[in-house]
Amino acid sequence: MLTVGEFSKICQVSVKTLHHYDRIGLLNPFKVDPFTGYRYYSQQQVDQMLLIRRLKRYGFSLEEIRNLLVCTQERILFSKLQQQKEKLKWQKKEMELIISELSAHLQNFERTGDIMGYQKEYEIRITKTLDRVVLACRQMMGVNDFGKYYSSLYERIAKERLTPDGVRGTVYHDEEFNHECSDIELIVGIKEKEMADKIIESRICAMTVHKGPYSSLTDAYGALVAWIEKNDYEWDGAPYEIYTKTQFDSLAPEEWETEVYFPVKKK
Repeated sequence: MLTVGEFSKICQVSVKTLHHYDRIGLLNPFKVDPFTGYRYYSQQQVDQMLLIRRLKRYGFSLEEIRNLLVCTQERILFSKLQQQKEKLKWQKKEMELIISELSAHLQNFERTGDIMGYQKEYEIRITKTLDRVVLACRQMMGVNDFGKYYSSLYERIAKERLTPDGVRGTVYHDEEFNHECSDIELIVGIKEKEMADKIIESRICAMTVHKGPYSSLTDAYGALVAWIEKNDYEWDGAPYEIYTKTQFDSLAPEEWETEVYFPVKKK
């Protein structure tokens, strides 16, 4: 039997944490003295505590760890660990993009002396867009759902033997943006006008080109909004993005290009 202090030293975890784990039912002492209230742990619980620490390092929440510890099906446990591995790989990739973005920000800041100088790098112009003949999928969805719904559009193209024209984009219809669930319309351009779901008609737009990963697209939106206000225009419809250079062109994220359009009119 190990006292709570001995157990704490062996497992390199604070007594306060052990008390918390006891309260939430994650790891209860093997024995509690009914007269003194002293807590004792068994030698076998050392392995369990070390597993808990390892699962925490993997990024599992305490609730997730508790569920894993009571699971007796090896297949499910393996699947959960595999899913967490993929999640960590995605987070690593995302962190690499953030570091790259920060490096570019530092270079810009050093050159201009303006911490917001990156927003002044955007070249914004007024343009009259062409009609866009598209297949469309509009519904409440999150950003992470894009891949699934784009796949369904391309499946339609293959099934209906349509010819894509290279246009792929996203229209944001909500007044407010919610990363998890917004009124979003995905579009894929096709050449067969008679088979289209809709035609996005020609509009006067303020537009710019964003170079880099999608995580920093908000910089382009901020620059456009500031330009529109400064030049006495106002919004006149839902903003949208057209993806011209992407990962599907075997390009690194810093080489991606996205055209951002805001339909506008003079005040």
